Amino acid sequence: MSMTGLSDKTLFISGASRGIGLAIALRAAADGANVAIAAKTDTPHPKLPGTIYTAAEQIEAAGGKALPIVCDIREEDQVEAAVKQTAEHFGGIDICVNNASAISLTGTLDTPMKRYDLMNEINARGTYLVSQKCIPYLKKAENPHVLMLSPPLDMKPKWFGPHVAYSIAKYGMSLCVLGMAEEFAEDGIAFNALWPRTGIATAAINLIGGEEMMAHCRKPEIVADAAHLVLTRDSRTFTGRFCIDDVLLHEHGVTDFDQYAVDASQDLWPDFFVPDDVPPPPGSMNNRLD
Repeated sequence: MSMTGLSDKTLFISGASRGIGLAIALRAAADGANVAIAAKTDTPHPKLPGTIYTAAEQIEAAGGKALPIVCDIREEDQVEAAVKQTAEHFGGIDICVNNASAISLTGTLDTPMKRYDLMNEINARGTYLVSQKCIPYLKKAENPHVLMLSPPLDMKPKWFGPHVAYSIAKYGMSLCVLGMAEEFAEDGIAFNALWPRTGIATAAINLIGGEEMMAHCRKPEIVADAAHLVLTRDSRTFTGRFCIDDVLLHEHGVTDFDQYAVDASQDLWPDFFVPDDVPPPPGSMNNRLD
């Protein structure tokens, strides 16, 4: 069963100043949700748009209430303070979204340990830390959810060989789903993962590949709509899942996936980590995904 929506629910989202995190925040705001934007970006980035304050303005304009918080999720004291501030400001926390992530698609010999540490501190450790600090508040919520933006645990060598360090860090997030869903099942807290089938058109992708790469991606709204479906499910029955965005949407009646394409005439480029045994919904790709 699904809940009616996210009206008056409070979300704590890491890395929500732009991209997928902001899209999830805006979808929740459309329901009238409260959103804490926990990210480091309090001043404009020279190459990437958006700060926690511009995100807050967008969330308020979309119909929600926003609380921008400067927070480095590598720092335990900052996370603890941010979570506490959110709970005190909005009267509790209903949902935690672990969206913040670092990426470096480099092989073993080309990955400095500083970059290895950064990815694991933000992705795996940061997810663990943010979840840990939110759980005491989630235990008091009516329909508590924790959502990781991380892949299914498909342990194929091809997902590790090209970028061992990054894969370890992302799969670390998914292992939190596997373990915490079991650990907190009796508390009724749902832990789920969500992953996109294709590349997602964010400012970071634009920075890497420009308009050419963006044209082969889907919009962040597809992940936001799928996340909304997860976060409005009954937390006691929908937990421990590893969802692919278009599969979940198709299961809930979505048939028009061209609405999510940046350019519906272009081939869609697949994302990493999508298992071979999870095919796209019939007709969703119009045979454009190899």
